[in-house]
Amino acid sequence: MEHFNPILQGNTNSKKFFTIGEIMLRLTPPNYEKIRMASNFEASYGGSEANIALALANLGVDSTFFSVVPNNSLGKSAIRMLRSNDVHCTPMILSSPKETPTHRLGTYYLETGYGIRPSKVTYDRKHSAFTEYDYSQVDLHSMLEGFDWLHLSGITPALGDNCRRLVMDSLRAAKDLGLTVSFDGNFRSALWTWEEARDFCTQCLPYVDVLLGIEPYHLWRDEEDPSKGDYKDGVPLQPSYEQQDEIFQAFVERYPNLKCIARHVRYAHSGSENSLKAFMWYEGHTFESRLFTFNILDRVGGGDAFASGLIYAMLHNYRSMDMINFAVASSAIKHTIHGDANITDDVQTIRNLMNMNYDIKR
Repeated sequence: MEHFNPILQGNTNSKKFFTIGEIMLRLTPPNYEKIRMASNFEASYGGSEANIALALANLGVDSTFFSVVPNNSLGKSAIRMLRSNDVHCTPMILSSPKETPTHRLGTYYLETGYGIRPSKVTYDRKHSAFTEYDYSQVDLHSMLEGFDWLHLSGITPALGDNCRRLVMDSLRAAKDLGLTVSFDGNFRSALWTWEEARDFCTQCLPYVDVLLGIEPYHLWRDEEDPSKGDYKDGVPLQPSYEQQDEIFQAFVERYPNLKCIARHVRYAHSGSENSLKAFMWYEGHTFESRLFTFNILDRVGGGDAFASGLIYAMLHNYRSMDMINFAVASSAIKHTIHGDANITDDVQTIRNLMNMNYDIKR
């Protein structure tokens, strides 16, 4: 029986979105406690690609997620959460102990920051079912057939050689089938080194249409002589419009397949208050969004909310400035929601924030 998403009723956009990645159990001490002080934990599920599928499904996009989880109560619970948010899980694999010997669901612990104390993540995901599975037995062309958009991130290849092959094979299959491909580098220093990430993620660029973030990639001024440096060398974390435009132009000249590049810029005033804005290159021009300042309830997943907001806006043919402002507004709203994903089912709520409209709606 085909999965049915009632949110899609009356939806005029028929585009079908697909993403691949690891879903994990998230354990968080309540009330901003530190792990060493905690006597209980709040349980939820998350992971970059899953977060994007969840956000898009709640906004009415036909979204499918592929992952591998152990065939036990934890794995089934993760799938149940996805399905309860109208994410298609038909391709998901419930693995056996023979297929994934350690037979576990990846886990991470989050200490939520407060005031001057930043949030902190501790991973416990080594030898998870997703990292142990043999993906050579997955027919990626068949799995991606009929979809319009594939999203991947730099987190998945950081998990092991089999996951790197999965990402590259998925990119090639998506290009064979004519899908739009988005890619978010999402560097995680706890999983691999900066140079490892740059070396691999740079190989992905020729297959990408929509690039989220400008790192971790090599963008040498001279491909034959890396000693001459990278175009991004010396560019601050909060660049000027001119600095960002120069980087975007260098990317597009090197990789003319890129149709859009977007990155958000964070200003951390404290662990509890941040500001966000974003830059985007699209159709030959660089755009700068509005600046949004907000208090933080839960910061994790803010970048994924930005990505899902941009993908949603592109799928619905928003104007360029509306695209980038909608993406940043999506991220800002996520910071007010507990959990990894931007579970917002009202597009107008994001559009109101995008237009700086804070009035009560009744």
